Amino acid sequence: MNDFEAMKKRADELRDIINYHNKKYYENDEPEIEDFEYDRLLHELIAIEEKHPELITPDSPTHRVGGKADGQFEPVEHIVPMESLQDGFSYEDVRAFDSRVKAVVPSPKYIVEPKIDGLSVSLEYENGVFVRGSTRGDGRTGEDVTANLRTVRSIPLKISTDLPLLEVRGEVYMPRETFTALVEEQELNGEKTFKNPRNAAAGSLRQKNPKITSKRKLDIFVFNIQRIEGKELSSHKESLDFIKKLGFNTVPFYKECESIEKAIEEIEEIGKKRGALPFDIDGAVIKVDDFAQREVLGSTAKFPKWALAFKYPPEEKETVLLDIEINVGRTGVLTPTGIFEPTLLAGTTVSRATLHNQDFIDEKGICIGDRVIIRKAGDIIPEVLSVVSHGENAVPYRIPDVCPSCGGKVTREEGEAALRCCNPDCPNQLLRNLIHFCSRDAMDIEGLGTAVLETLVKEGLIKTAADIYTLRKEDIAGIERMGEKSAQNLIDAAEKSKNNDLSKLIFALGIRHIGQKAGKLLADRFGSMDKLAEASTEEIAEIEGFGQIMAESVTDFFSHQESRELIGKLKALGVNMESQREIVDMRFEGKTFVLTGTLSLYTRSEATEIIESFGGKASSSVSKKTSYVLAGEDAGSKLKKANDLGVTVISEEDFKAMIE
Repeated sequence: MNDFEAMKKRADELRDIINYHNKKYYENDEPEIEDFEYDRLLHELIAIEEKHPELITPDSPTHRVGGKADGQFEPVEHIVPMESLQDGFSYEDVRAFDSRVKAVVPSPKYIVEPKIDGLSVSLEYENGVFVRGSTRGDGRTGEDVTANLRTVRSIPLKISTDLPLLEVRGEVYMPRETFTALVEEQELNGEKTFKNPRNAAAGSLRQKNPKITSKRKLDIFVFNIQRIEGKELSSHKESLDFIKKLGFNTVPFYKECESIEKAIEEIEEIGKKRGALPFDIDGAVIKVDDFAQREVLGSTAKFPKWALAFKYPPEEKETVLLDIEINVGRTGVLTPTGIFEPTLLAGTTVSRATLHNQDFIDEKGICIGDRVIIRKAGDIIPEVLSVVSHGENAVPYRIPDVCPSCGGKVTREEGEAALRCCNPDCPNQLLRNLIHFCSRDAMDIEGLGTAVLETLVKEGLIKTAADIYTLRKEDIAGIERMGEKSAQNLIDAAEKSKNNDLSKLIFALGIRHIGQKAGKLLADRFGSMDKLAEASTEEIAEIEGFGQIMAESVTDFFSHQESRELIGKLKALGVNMESQREIVDMRFEGKTFVLTGTLSLYTRSEATEIIESFGGKASSSVSKKTSYVLAGEDAGSKLKKANDLGVTVISEEDFKAMIE
């Protein structure tokens, strides 16, 4: 194979690898490699294409931003493209950028600012009112996430200006403190934890339910004006000062630099303080300040030529693994956590890191007493990269085959990496199960948060979920920071929860693989807890959207004596065991509706409830099996797809006639 053929083969490999990681990062919010590793791959491909332009393909990832609108939300065409930035990894790269700029424009001034590690969004204002917010997507087409962005409290819904149009760009992020609390909550609930704050911010912003987004306490820094009508601005610093006066949360610090050497000094200063910041940054950005000079410099197919993103290398440290702790999650999963000699890493002291599971430990060859390399490249939760050397008399670590909390049997199911405690009475699982039972999406018992439940369990006042409904006011009032009024409010909330629909109780029981939607489907199909408890695996598997594993999980839950005893106690205490879904008639039986656009006569949830009350089903995506598409104003891609497939499209008036 000659040099050219080798280059061509490598370029094809790199495109496949980069496109795979683009999908994981931008669309699935599940990055598998660090940004630094990704950037190295991208730059290797850029170098090949620069050397052999004939190898450039129209779909090369070097010519487009990585993400794309995935169809969950309505698409938004960006009038001004939301470009990505060219990366630099050394001060030589920064000086080379300066040389390229000076070859075109004389005496440039630069603005240096931190590069916030979050999700890039556009905010559009008409006559001072926030009218639309969208994600970057592929830079030209993003997703309409207006409802979710309205929940970000630092985004002003109205600004004091008579400008007919203003569009700004910012970075939505999750503060480190918020991220840490979220991960702790996910661990308590036995849920998959977010990898880092950027991952958490992206996953939170792209929720279908804005209430979930609101709970995640996202924030934003605005760093650019995309479009403006009614005012002339001549420089980047002037524009940042202007939007700051309008009430936007701008990038926290930005500095004007007369030369590239001054810019490098500022990059170093930002690098020194990044570990102490309350939010994540993954670099610093150098921008030409003067807009007229930017116009002259222009852009490539993907990057503006007037800006560069300097990426800080991931910091790695060597330390000693002192011990391994085993934590038991809500679903019984045993998670090993490494305890290290405290080490200063990326500005914070690190002494703990997850070791994931036995497969991870085996792959790295980890033993207690090892010297290991740990890294925290933009992540709050550090990770073990490799073992440097084993300690004396090192023994490969094995997670115990009995639960460290209750001594119960531990099993590993086929196809799973996790070891799991099978004892439903395991004390470590109790608290996590109770937190889930009381959560908003389950029984929604306000006031029974983690701290209160922890105390009640510790005092022996709660041993099962049923005990929540036998609590007395004097029991609760004795807890620290809980007076008589708080105690009464809690008892009232518990009493109110008894009237919840069966679907919420099914979800609250914490049956493996059964989420909110599955709980609703089970309640609708069987109508009562008694009928569900007697249902066979085959009957449950017949439900559309259920698989064999989900069905077996339900029947397995009801096969345990402890589960039936708990349900019996809850029933005796007055907790509702019946579905409250009201079926008017079955005129929509076998019919599937898709809702799109803005409805004026009904909210989407109201329309969905009406459809279900007539025996129909509401779906989120259009297919050949769709019976009707109910289209409101500004209907987008779903309406187009319905027309392409020949699906019947109805208006709200048509729908109203169908249900009267």
